[in-house]
Amino acid sequence: MKNILNYLRSVEPFNVISDENYKLLDDKCLIHSYEENTLIFSQKDKPTGYLYFINNGLVEIISETDEGVEITVDYRRNGDFFGWTPIFTDGGYSAGARTAEKTECLLIPKDLILELARTYPEITRFFSKAVFSKIRKLYQDVVKSQSTDPILQIEAYPFQKQVSEIMSSPAETCPENISVGEVAKILTIKGIGSVLVCDETQNLKGIITERDLVTKVLARDIGQCLRDLKAKDIMTPNPFSVTPDTYMYEAASFMLSHNIRHLPVLDNNSIAGIVTIRDLMRFRSQKTVLLIGKTKEAESIDELKAIKSEIATVAKVLLMENRSHIETMEIISYIHHNIIRRCFEIILNESIKSGCKLPDIKYSFIIMGSGGRREMLLGPDQDNGIIFEDYPDEMEAEVSNFFIPFTEKLVQALDEVGYPLCNGKVMANNPIWRGKLSDWKKRVSKWINVPEPQRVRFSTIFFDLYSLIGDNKLCNELKDHIFSEIKRNLLFLYQMMELDYKHKVPLGLLNRFITSSEEEHKGELSVKENGSIFIVDCIRMYCLEHGIPSQNTMERLDKLHAINIFNSTTVDHIKAAFEFFTYIRLKNELILIGENKKPSHYLDPYTLPKDEQEALKEAFKVADKLQDSTRRHFARIVGL
Repeated sequence: MKNILNYLRSVEPFNVISDENYKLLDDKCLIHSYEENTLIFSQKDKPTGYLYFINNGLVEIISETDEGVEITVDYRRNGDFFGWTPIFTDGGYSAGARTAEKTECLLIPKDLILELARTYPEITRFFSKAVFSKIRKLYQDVVKSQSTDPILQIEAYPFQKQVSEIMSSPAETCPENISVGEVAKILTIKGIGSVLVCDETQNLKGIITERDLVTKVLARDIGQCLRDLKAKDIMTPNPFSVTPDTYMYEAASFMLSHNIRHLPVLDNNSIAGIVTIRDLMRFRSQKTVLLIGKTKEAESIDELKAIKSEIATVAKVLLMENRSHIETMEIISYIHHNIIRRCFEIILNESIKSGCKLPDIKYSFIIMGSGGRREMLLGPDQDNGIIFEDYPDEMEAEVSNFFIPFTEKLVQALDEVGYPLCNGKVMANNPIWRGKLSDWKKRVSKWINVPEPQRVRFSTIFFDLYSLIGDNKLCNELKDHIFSEIKRNLLFLYQMMELDYKHKVPLGLLNRFITSSEEEHKGELSVKENGSIFIVDCIRMYCLEHGIPSQNTMERLDKLHAINIFNSTTVDHIKAAFEFFTYIRLKNELILIGENKKPSHYLDPYTLPKDEQEALKEAFKVADKLQDSTRRHFARIVGL
């Protein structure tokens, strides 16, 4: 006992305890030895009432879903603790503990720990911090350690700004029964472009803008006398709104995508103010702000090319902010989406102006892969296609005559803007990636029911489809078909997993990185193909199994947590790993761009700082355990 207590005394937070209190530990603690592969407790067990301190050995921390999916989320070694959650919280175990080798532990009673914690608050602080997973802590430590350039922080400020900082408050309001003439006077006297219409309890009912007065009153032949028209007659009812904590970039993106110029700000349904596109444009002089606005105004491919080249600057600024890198990735994706959308519009307008007639049919231009998931970084290539409604056969020539040359021009224009042609030809100019809805359904059914390797590879890209332009009902109907087909053939998910499982995380013996021996990437590894893609693929598979239509990885994890497929601890581990992969990829791409090289997900891991190397290894371990448990899960559900 004395040797173990001396060891404990050298370990934080017990290194502050007095000799007298160590006598209590000597009197009340137990020593227990466990053979290899012994389950000490599961996450569903009633708490044992002890804090465990490892004298020697190795303990696996395991998380289990309600469906019995087991994931190893951490390892505890000599000098580590486990089993503290029920001692310092009102809950039970957040995960189970199983020995990975023969292990000896010191068991410290809960009552004694809490008694010591009253004297030494360091104990409570230590274990409160320890609630975070190792990968989460490593990730946070890496981000905090990054130096911040004050100039870049100044550039970043508008991105950090919330709507509450730039909105007009109080907003000008009027009652529903005020006359249109009085509304016009308010706008003129106040020198404003909109007024919010409220009921007698000041609840927002609608909005009237200068444009409403022009289009709904002056530009129309109205039989009704103007003096009889009321605010409620011309207002836009139930207008879009945001909350005060909405970020500038979110408000800008929302307003531009919905083609609105005035946006009410509501705080718990009470009117807090109003923000206008002009408020946002005040910051446009800053180089990195509101590329979305510039994109919408672009009239040529050259302009779009110049705008895309600025994304790296935006990314650099956001990276220096030390904010969520998933949020940064979404901002980058929003900008990419708008550039691709505007490129489509420019080429479409040019085709029509050249005399080509756009067929009178519904269509949906879709993007797939990282674009569909809103997980694009700085060097995405093209993954796109087109879904047509089921038009009559006699229109085939008309449709082909327009869309074959149009899609050729489109993919070449996107390449010119900076989105390289897909090596696998997953692009709308390839007949495989465009077609009628019924043709798409047959194609997808064949992928799922006859899953040859190439078809499975196609599906991993295609199943993240997102309608960027056109009728999204076509896209949604195809998604419903995918879920329906998979529900009838869950074996497909196992076969998808088997293809994925052929590739493993790049960690070998002694926890060393395994790098590529191929000439092009010799000494490097892919953070994407050997890491983050496993998280993306596994989480997608669970969502396909359960019919969850969420589009991006973080949203999918939250949905899986909501239906108890993963618990909160497991979700936090996976999210932290995915965030770190995103961070390290984005940082590497910026370095390459700074060296006038193409952005890439390949890097030499041994050039990273030690803390980033350790965090990368932990992220790979999370991906590895998720991949392994996913394979076991889908093998079990198909009876293999």
